[in-house]
Amino acid sequence: MTTRPHTPLKSWRAIGRASVADPVVPRQRDRRTTRVAMISEGTYPHHFGGVSVWMDQLIRGMPEHRFQVVALTVTGVEKSVWEIPDNLDQVINIPLWTRRERKPDREPQWFVDAHATFLRALIRPAEVRERWSQQGREAFLQALRGLFDYAQIADLTAALTSNAAISRLMDAWHQAGMDIGEPLCLADALTAADLIEHMLRPLSAPPVEVDICHLAMNGLAGLVALAAKWRNGSKIVLSEHGVYLRERYLAMVNEDVPHAVKVLLLNFFRTLAVATYHSADLLAPHSNYNRRWALYNGATPARMRTMYNGVDPADFPAATGEPDVPTIVFMGRIDPLKDLHTLIRAFSLVKAEVPDARLRMFGPIPEVNQDYAASCRKLVDDLGLTDSAVFEGRIASQVDAYHAGHINVLTSISEGFPYTIVEAMATGRPPVCTNVGGVAEAVGDAGIVCAARDHVAIAAGCVKLLTDHDLRRRLGVAARERILNNFTLAQSIEAYRSVYEEVLA
Repeated sequence: MTTRPHTPLKSWRAIGRASVADPVVPRQRDRRTTRVAMISEGTYPHHFGGVSVWMDQLIRGMPEHRFQVVALTVTGVEKSVWEIPDNLDQVINIPLWTRRERKPDREPQWFVDAHATFLRALIRPAEVRERWSQQGREAFLQALRGLFDYAQIADLTAALTSNAAISRLMDAWHQAGMDIGEPLCLADALTAADLIEHMLRPLSAPPVEVDICHLAMNGLAGLVALAAKWRNGSKIVLSEHGVYLRERYLAMVNEDVPHAVKVLLLNFFRTLAVATYHSADLLAPHSNYNRRWALYNGATPARMRTMYNGVDPADFPAATGEPDVPTIVFMGRIDPLKDLHTLIRAFSLVKAEVPDARLRMFGPIPEVNQDYAASCRKLVDDLGLTDSAVFEGRIASQVDAYHAGHINVLTSISEGFPYTIVEAMATGRPPVCTNVGGVAEAVGDAGIVCAARDHVAIAAGCVKLLTDHDLRRRLGVAARERILNNFTLAQSIEAYRSVYEEVLA
């Protein structure tokens, strides 16, 4: 891929003014074909899961357009596990955690100014909503633009972790008065700078040359889109599945890092998320729940379209019978966000009411979740459920998994608009699930929705549907009808086709 020659401006403040105030005129394009970059963190085409399914559906569903995929990955050697569609021209892999040979250079003053402003935003981020001023947003975006411009001509890795950069970080922490509550020692400053450097590596990649950058999530993927917007005038469409910022908060609880480092990392994620909401030309959240998060963090309603995921009913036919023993099915990856501990504890209560009940858990175990999977197996053993609660791994046909149960259960603590619920409902299996993300919007009155982490309520819902056969079957019929009326793949593809036309109009 070739990029236009780049000449850095002498003043970072001039860079900021140009990036925010001066419109970039994109090159003329063929109106019949739109070039789209689908951007995500480590999903398609290297992993399975709901986001990957959505990306594959979107690319295949619009054969009139040409696509690239930009995947932010760990090492850059990840292999594709999907068959690549004919209109997917390129997969760009941007590794975040490889070792780099650092090439320190004399840092120009405009970079020093940009970095100092960037650090101040992480230590004392501007408030959101009416208190999040336009000036505050633009200051962070200008600083980020300065880091991007430097990364395109020099070694940003070396610049962000140099002695001078670490000193700037510690000075900014002290000047903000943060030492009173939480000192930032040298070791903590080094840790934070190193982690943030890894996260900013997308700024060093050549910007993609496309008409639209379509983000599958907020966060680090937004750096790829911002770079393309700054350099090539690309439009940004943001489709959030889960709530990226909320999931970072949840994940940080158990991170074994000092408090000061957590403060800097969470402020980085929050400030970047707000900047991406602000910079997107159109936001397409996958539920009204996600929409509310975006609005709270500075998005404007005029640029938002709620876009639900859809499935092809032909791929998920209605089940024609039920298993011989009362069976609960879970479908999804083994992941802390799915909160399988709550599911297993709920099932132990179900067994007390329905002794011959079974729990079948289908789905892969990501390499990073092996310890969590081991804790789930241990909980099964500790509760005496070894013979009735089974981990069955990945299944070739998800339809077979849904048909293998009487009901489908999802106990997640964070979701967007989960495919597993919609798919199970399409087969006529009523769900019992937690009220997170867009789950309640998907289920409506065709299932049972409970509070997250409430294993007693989950158990009660399962017992009710397993023992009340008329109710279960009535809800199963209603579930499939709800999908046919509201959440089909054809409806979803056509909605995104309209979004592309709108954002380029």
